[in-house]
Amino acid sequence: MQYGRTRSTLKLHHEMLSDRPRTLAYMRAIMSNSMFLTGKVILDVGCGTGIISMMCARHADPKMIYAVEASDIAVYAREVIEQNKMSEQIKLLHGYAENIELPEKVHLIISEWMGTMLLFEMMIESVILMRDRYLQEDGVLWPSTASLFLVPCSAHDQYTSKVDFWDNQFGFDFSCLKPVAKEDLLCKPLHDYILPQDDCLSEEVKLFQLDMKTVTVQYLEEIISHFNFCIRKAGTLHGFCAWFEVGFDPYSPNGEQVLLNTGPSHELTHWKQDLFLLDEPVHVKEDDQIVGSVVLTRNPDYRRHLRAEYQFTVISGDKTVSEHRKKFFIWR
Repeated sequence: MQYGRTRSTLKLHHEMLSDRPRTLAYMRAIMSNSMFLTGKVILDVGCGTGIISMMCARHADPKMIYAVEASDIAVYAREVIEQNKMSEQIKLLHGYAENIELPEKVHLIISEWMGTMLLFEMMIESVILMRDRYLQEDGVLWPSTASLFLVPCSAHDQYTSKVDFWDNQFGFDFSCLKPVAKEDLLCKPLHDYILPQDDCLSEEVKLFQLDMKTVTVQYLEEIISHFNFCIRKAGTLHGFCAWFEVGFDPYSPNGEQVLLNTGPSHELTHWKQDLFLLDEPVHVKEDDQIVGSVVLTRNPDYRRHLRAEYQFTVISGDKTVSEHRKKFFIWR
């Protein structure tokens, strides 16, 4: 239920509609495949204000679009669709996707389900369930693939503002509160962080890639990813930064795949990057190795929330310098 409430605020939808890289990626996928979508049936899971459904109606001329939205923004989406004279082509269904009954199979499922650390809010589960129920055997999902990336990084200002802040405030020593600050302020990622590329200590690695045609809900319960970073410049490791990339496969084998990457070397999106700060900074040297894993698990009670546990070792030459372990809550 919490998901529906948070998605109903107009402020959030203003932010998403203002995200040009995000919205234009969907538009490019639709327009470059418009001839294949003519006369087809489309399902838009989590349609929000209806922007993607209306793009499909305008640029692809499908037979029918079923636009499903759980939150109360659906009331306004219906008005927007009517105002744009698309009610005959777009049928808005207000309710949770899991409870929706469609009268027919669909050729395309399109959805913008991605969140913090790619999976937060777990809207992907709704997409998978609708895929298994309604997607035709030769149907397509957009996005078709989703990948999560990670890089070790410096983040001096953020660490200072959360931890070193307590050393001196107005001439008073609050440092006894540092352990509490670390426990309270560093237990969750900064989900709206903008990572300067100069703060990256190595090249990023791809933790995992999801094939939306085959991924299962069970697979998402616990994802274990291993990493091995080679430090390219000496510096201070304050934590790790994560971002994702999604791909839209073309209908035609000769068509172009559309990519949307939320990383620091691409145009900024409303997702920005996710920063995970360690309790203690770690000094690393050029050519050091950071070897370890991150385990993503779903919260057993709050099923739209995640936990990320990092475990890694810093190796210099053939010597282990330090070992580290930390769990983060996204968001409970």
